[in-house]
Amino acid sequence: MASLETAAEHERILREIESTDTNCIGPTLRSVYDGQEHGLFMEKLDARIRNHDREIEKMCNHHFQGFVDSITELLKVRGEAQKLKSQVTETNRHLQENGKELTTSMEELRQCRVQQRNIATTIDKLTHCLPVLEMYSRLQEQMKAKRYYPALRTLEQLEQTCLPKAGQYRFCSIMAENIPKLRIQIRDTAMSQLRDFLESIRKHSDKIGETAMKQAQLQRSLDSSVSPQPRVLLGRRGRKGAPAAIRAGMGVNSLSEHDTGILDVEDEEEEDEVPGAQDLVDFSPVYRCLHIYTVLGLRDVFENYYRKQRRKQARLVLQPHSNMHETLEGYRRYFNQIVGFFVVEDHVLHTTQGLVNRAYVEELWELALSKIVAALRTHSSYCDDPDLVLDLKNLIVLFADTLQGYGFPVSQLFDMLLEIREQYGEILLKRWNITFRQVIDQDNYSPIPVSTEKEYRQYTSQCPFQDPELEKLPFPKKLPFSEFVPKVYCQLKEFIYACLKYSEDLHLSSTEVDDMIRKSTNLLLTRTLSHCLQYAIKKKNVGLAELVQVIINTTHLEQSCHFLEEFISNITNVPPDTVNATKLYGTSTFKDARHAAEAEIYTSLNAKIDQFLQLADYDWMAAVPGGENLAASDYLIDLIAFLKSTFSVFTNLPGTPIEHATLPGKVAQTACMSSCKHISTSLMQLLLDPEVRQISMGALHQLDTDVKECESFARAGPVAGFQGDTLLLAFSDLRQLLDLFTQWDWSTYLADYGKPTCKYLRVNPHTALALLEKMKETSRKNNVFAQFRKTDRDRQKLIDTVIKQLRNLIAQHHT
Repeated sequence: MASLETAAEHERILREIESTDTNCIGPTLRSVYDGQEHGLFMEKLDARIRNHDREIEKMCNHHFQGFVDSITELLKVRGEAQKLKSQVTETNRHLQENGKELTTSMEELRQCRVQQRNIATTIDKLTHCLPVLEMYSRLQEQMKAKRYYPALRTLEQLEQTCLPKAGQYRFCSIMAENIPKLRIQIRDTAMSQLRDFLESIRKHSDKIGETAMKQAQLQRSLDSSVSPQPRVLLGRRGRKGAPAAIRAGMGVNSLSEHDTGILDVEDEEEEDEVPGAQDLVDFSPVYRCLHIYTVLGLRDVFENYYRKQRRKQARLVLQPHSNMHETLEGYRRYFNQIVGFFVVEDHVLHTTQGLVNRAYVEELWELALSKIVAALRTHSSYCDDPDLVLDLKNLIVLFADTLQGYGFPVSQLFDMLLEIREQYGEILLKRWNITFRQVIDQDNYSPIPVSTEKEYRQYTSQCPFQDPELEKLPFPKKLPFSEFVPKVYCQLKEFIYACLKYSEDLHLSSTEVDDMIRKSTNLLLTRTLSHCLQYAIKKKNVGLAELVQVIINTTHLEQSCHFLEEFISNITNVPPDTVNATKLYGTSTFKDARHAAEAEIYTSLNAKIDQFLQLADYDWMAAVPGGENLAASDYLIDLIAFLKSTFSVFTNLPGTPIEHATLPGKVAQTACMSSCKHISTSLMQLLLDPEVRQISMGALHQLDTDVKECESFARAGPVAGFQGDTLLLAFSDLRQLLDLFTQWDWSTYLADYGKPTCKYLRVNPHTALALLEKMKETSRKNNVFAQFRKTDRDRQKLIDTVIKQLRNLIAQHHT
């Protein structure tokens, strides 16, 4: 079995050797040598070789004749081939000789074709490279000319379009490497220019604001000339009512116009006179920087940076100087800077797309408005000059109108102006207080003499005064009042004008203005003028004649109050009978002043009477006079003379017609009655003075004589208007008391006490008892030997009896 397998394997190997390339029989032979039947295989190989040799031999024998024939034919062909070779060689020689020029031409043509192909390739490459170089050259020129936004566009086109087409060249690589650097350079340069722009608008805010406010003032003047009626609620209109002229004057151009350098030159003459914001500040850096950052994909970064920087500038602008309140220029610079800031923001808002939005601007304005109001409240409180406050108010109104023209709400500013109005009123009151006092101090308290019709009309035009009787009198003549009246009336009108000036342009209704003026005028009348009149009445060295003139003056001013009412109604166009209209308190003010002057007259008269009474020197221990008549005391005679002279002045000032310089009758009567009562009361007090411990009957007789002198004065009627003996009633208490003691009519007094028909009804039992006690003391000390005289002893007993009865009477009455 093993031999059969070996034989089959050897057969397979032989077939493989026969069919395989000799170069690849190595593995086959190795398998033979690795086996154990090497000799047997060699035998089989030799047998196979012998078989192939026999087959070859058979084949050669079969084809030998054909081979011989082929050799014979081949020998014949060799001869012919030699001839052909010679011919070919000759032909080749001739061909080589003849083709040498053609070969040269062909070589030249080949070289030309290569050059042509190279030229075409070069042209193609240059076609792609030249735009790159041209664009890069343009980029360099734009960078040199500082046209950074076009340069950035060129850079973007170069990077995205031209460089990819140009291929991989060294210069392209260098350019590609420089592109990020150029972008950073453009970005940094644009930011630097933006910083310069921010610094520029910070420096020019004052000028921009001044320009905008001038434009608003011009527009307001034009509105006033076109429509003379007062503007109503102008300060509360919205953006729809913004004056287009302001915005046009400030040169708010569209973004495209600014980028292309096209400016609005319409109304060129007006712009020459009032330059716009673009004439003062070049806005191109902010537009350029915005575009550059937008192209770089950094728009948000730029917007945040711009808004942050402008907020910082807003805080600086809104910080007022510490001495701003000293001059109007300080306020004007403050307002100019604020207006300039917001005009720039409004300009940027309307010429950029989203760099600042309405919400951002409104937020800034709310912040600014709160700080402006706080600053104005603080600084205006330091001001004590009404002219400066009025100028400040006008400036605030212009400031508000200017910003209102740009759509900013300004109602808080007008509310604050109403607050400042209260302060302005207080300052006016202080100034007019000084003015009124100067008028009072400079007044001569004498009726005004007029010698010509012109002078008369001059005074009557200054204050309302009509007196047909006085007009009939010939010149020269005197007006009943002093210079005080026309001056005060003119000052009242000046005060009303001052109040009206502040109310202008506050966008208040006529009723509100009228109410405001009336309330301020009432304060002037009830506080300032009232205090000044009290000052005039109470100040030292004011004589009775001056007080009389004050009463006359206040009477005329009281009569002129309804003219003031008409004056206010005329300037405010509000009828005085309007419902809820405030009434002037002038009538009550002047009445109170007149009453105070009257009271001061009474007080001064009483004080003068007291001076005379201090000269009284009664001998309280005087003996009872004999048959001779007693004379009145010297001090009393002087006092009566003084009163007669005084009351003649009350009723007829020297050199003045009676009917135009007399004190009102009731005042004169009251003064006269008050004087008489004061004399009577003072004499009564002299009797009851605790320091006077003893009074004799002789002293009572002297006092009785003095009282008779006073009664004679009262009976003579120093002031007209008293009915009957009314003035004598002032002395009735003293008269009845003296009659009771001098007539010693105690029985009648004691019997009729308490009855309405009692003769001594006005004698108080306490008073009588006190006086009897003093007489009793006199009798006890001066009549040491009274017990030896029956008359004196009986009188002493009678006094004791009367005293006892009076005490019982007092006790009964008390019970």
